[in-house]
Amino acid sequence: MKSRFVLSLLLVMAVLLTACQPAAAPATQAPATQASATQAPATQPTTEPAPATGGTLKIAILAPLSGGQPTFGISTRDGALLAIEEWNAKGGVLGMKIEAVVEDSQCEADPAVNAANKVVDQDKVHYIVGEVCSKASIPISEIATEKGILQISPTSTNVQVTKKVDGSTKPTVFRACFIDPFQGTVGAKFAVDNLKAKTAFVLFDQGNDYVRGLAEAFEESFTKLGGQVVGKETYTSQDTDFSAILAKVAEAKPDMIYLPDYYPIVNLVGAQAKEKGITVPMVGGDGWDSAELDVKAAENGYYTNHYSEQDTRPEVQDWVKNYGAKYSGAVPDALATLAYDATNLMLTAINSAGVDDPLAVAKALEGIKFDAVSGNITYDADHNPIKSAVIIQVKDGKKSWVATVSP
Repeated sequence: MKSRFVLSLLLVMAVLLTACQPAAAPATQAPATQASATQAPATQPTTEPAPATGGTLKIAILAPLSGGQPTFGISTRDGALLAIEEWNAKGGVLGMKIEAVVEDSQCEADPAVNAANKVVDQDKVHYIVGEVCSKASIPISEIATEKGILQISPTSTNVQVTKKVDGSTKPTVFRACFIDPFQGTVGAKFAVDNLKAKTAFVLFDQGNDYVRGLAEAFEESFTKLGGQVVGKETYTSQDTDFSAILAKVAEAKPDMIYLPDYYPIVNLVGAQAKEKGITVPMVGGDGWDSAELDVKAAENGYYTNHYSEQDTRPEVQDWVKNYGAKYSGAVPDALATLAYDATNLMLTAINSAGVDDPLAVAKALEGIKFDAVSGNITYDADHNPIKSAVIIQVKDGKKSWVATVSP
């Protein structure tokens, strides 16, 4: 019995050892499993070259299609989409078809953040064209910096779009437009040299980064050039009655009014000023540039802008012709033009980098020399384009190009 027990025990142990043997097999495959686990997630930019043919490259277009400045968003969307259409007609970029992902970001911080997070986290976008307004582009730029996404704002001119609070440059954030200090300086120089203004009254929305930045830049430059700011008044974007402010303007009797806001405010202030008999020129920034600018309210006014369709350069005239053919004879404004330029800059840099990798594309942009519709573009150390500005006059119901100012 004892020997049978021992023999049975040995048999059981042998069976158990044999049964355990396959468990060791997966260990020999562990390196393959580990290697696949370390591949970059789909949401992260890849440093591997994009496929030579096939596949899709997504470009997000974030613009205000509703809210206070919808014409800005429509123009931005249409300009960017035309650039993408032209690239796709030539085979896309790096052999990939370009797909536009359009989101309404409303020119406001919260909707812009929501739109940016959506296109990055859900749509897996690596590239953003937008936003239009600085107060929306700045929070988007923080998301782009954190998540390694390449952003080019077509029209946001506040310096903080591309610069961090500590003064360093955001590595993957660029713009296609000049910045507020340059635009404010151009406006002040034109006021002193061309309008012969010695005094100015400045009106601005304290809660709007774009408007406040322009106002500060204008005042600094105007006073350095010998001018005197005889009054400053603030308002909010919800205000519709400016009679109290305009009473102070009338009392100060300035040579000009500096109003660097968007067209809805310009329409209101300009009309109410004329009702009160205030006829001195108003000067503003590129926020005036809209098909919905009330030319009667803005009569005898001037604004700094990024381009004029009256420019005779071939790049400009081809653009105006192609845009009109695409959009039922419409004339592209600066918003459409800068969105077209921003999209072309981005796609050209992707093509030059040779990879679908925002960091590599950012390096390509830093060294780019590009003949855009809005002028010849190179970038400074803060990712701001070095380019010219134009002055547009509103007179007799028309907007006319009167000057070009170089950096």
